[in-house]
Amino acid sequence: MTDLMLSDIAIAPPEVVRHASRDLAAALAEAPAFTAFEQAAAAFRQDETAQRGIQAYQQKQQALQMMLMLNAVSPEDRAELNRLYQGFATRPSVLAYIQAEAEVRELCQAVADRLSQHIGFDFAATCGSGCC
Repeated sequence: MTDLMLSDIAIAPPEVVRHASRDLAAALAEAPAFTAFEQAAAAFRQDETAQRGIQAYQQKQQALQMMLMLNAVSPEDRAELNRLYQGFATRPSVLAYIQAEAEVRELCQAVADRLSQHIGFDFAATCGSGCC
């Protein structure tokens, strides 16, 4: 893509941009991938075993943080950390959430690519790390 000058870009009135943004958000919210993501996220949040497992893993990880940074964790502690991770990471609700998140991320990336094609510059790059 070529470098654009501000004078090369047609600027839409703010109300047009807001309306288009709302329409895009509504379309994304109705997409099957987004609906599946919302359902998977709700099931994950309600899975008490997974939530307790994540908390136990995070507590152990925080307790070992300095040792992890120094790559000085004992084999026993590393095995315990791995056991705790596997305890929640293999739960159906976690696996479904991870899959749904990947699918909604792909959808958002496809939307950003399509937007970029239509507006003539890399939409995602202008948004920084918080976008798609």
